Amino acid sequence: MSPNIAKKQRFIGKTAIITGAGSGIGRATAIKLAREDANVALFDLNLERTSSLADKLNKFRKDCALVIEVDTSDEKGMEEAVRRTVEQFSGLDVVFANAGINGAVGPIEELSLSDWECTMSVNLTGTFLTLKYTIPHLKDKGKGSIIITCSINGNTRFASFGWSTYSTTKAGQVAFAKMAALELAKFKIRVNVICPGAIATNIDETTEMNEEVEAIVIPIEFPDGAQPLADGPGKPDNVADLVSFLASDESIHITGAQIVIDGAESLLS
Repeated sequence: MSPNIAKKQRFIGKTAIITGAGSGIGRATAIKLAREDANVALFDLNLERTSSLADKLNKFRKDCALVIEVDTSDEKGMEEAVRRTVEQFSGLDVVFANAGINGAVGPIEELSLSDWECTMSVNLTGTFLTLKYTIPHLKDKGKGSIIITCSINGNTRFASFGWSTYSTTKAGQVAFAKMAALELAKFKIRVNVICPGAIATNIDETTEMNEEVEAIVIPIEFPDGAQPLADGPGKPDNVADLVSFLASDESIHITGAQIVIDGAESLLS
């Protein structure tokens, strides 16, 4: 950082919950918020990588990070995780509902009911439970910001063949967020959705690709590079910058927004 550029401190005294915090977009956002003096509760299933992240954040400021191993689709687990966060940091200001999986990918007739239900459980039920148990604490503060990680798939892009379940969950998240934005506006709680395109993360580890997907693909020719604005996929830090803006008071008049961050990827399809 240049010595002539003052450090931003937009989150002094504020607490954020980040689901899926251990890697990718969640990790980048946790680092950015903590650098700007937020307390951060790191919700993730991978305790090893989340604990490593907490060690890094606690070097910025002692005890600013809390690690909670939790499955966001587990109701009792989420209720307890939120309770522990509020107890630890005496309140809640920002919620980043970021946890999600790609799940099973393949022709609709080849997908099992358990494939469908697993992706729905993590991506939709997990988002619902995250909001359900954090909203009362945001109301106690008299304001707050909720950001939900969605996708261009199922919203501005429909040419990801075999991704019908994932895309359905992402379309559902947008509708849920917009309903929540209107419901919570009178409580000064803002709800916004970000729709990333391809971002260099490890979410592909959660993909179960059915070999039959090739049978339903319609060939589409893209120009060199997946995103016209970049040489390849976007970076988690690109998304973290957007999330931190939406979490801050700089976006105080923005709610119900659906913001695409994809380097013009979805304009190609």
